[in-house]
Amino acid sequence: MDDEFKFHEMMMHEALKLARRAAEADEVPVGAIIVHGKEIIARAHNQVETLKDPTAHAEMIAITQATNYLSSKWLQECALYVTIEPCSMCAGALVLSRIDKVVFGAPDVKTGACGSVIDILDHKTLNHQVAVERGILADECGALMSGFFRKKRKKI
Repeated sequence: MDDEFKFHEMMMHEALKLARRAAEADEVPVGAIIVHGKEIIARAHNQVETLKDPTAHAEMIAITQATNYLSSKWLQECALYVTIEPCSMCAGALVLSRIDKVVFGAPDVKTGACGSVIDILDHKTLNHQVAVERGILADECGALMSGFFRKKRKKI
């Protein structure tokens, strides 16, 4: 196992901690971190229900934290680690932020915008493309999401 893969796994474990925090708050369990160099500069989890805001996805909150940290609207030399494949809203914001790389855990076959349903991050007509690494701790990330919705269905 190479050093880059080990680093990806270590960062995804950090994102998973945040996803678990989201689940504890009865939020869809998505966690995200943004790394600049080797330093974590943003940590977020979904807060849609808490904030009553459909845009309060983990990725969007992390983007805001990271741009504030860097005092820049661009996230160059940054990577986002997120437990689930970003949706079209988040993928669009990632393109606009000019982030270098997105690393995600499990695919989202219903709304994923990084290759599953559509691929906004590699759309050739946009002014920026984002490198993508898929499947880091995918089983663990997917199991957290599946378990959350299984519990939700039992409550109904």
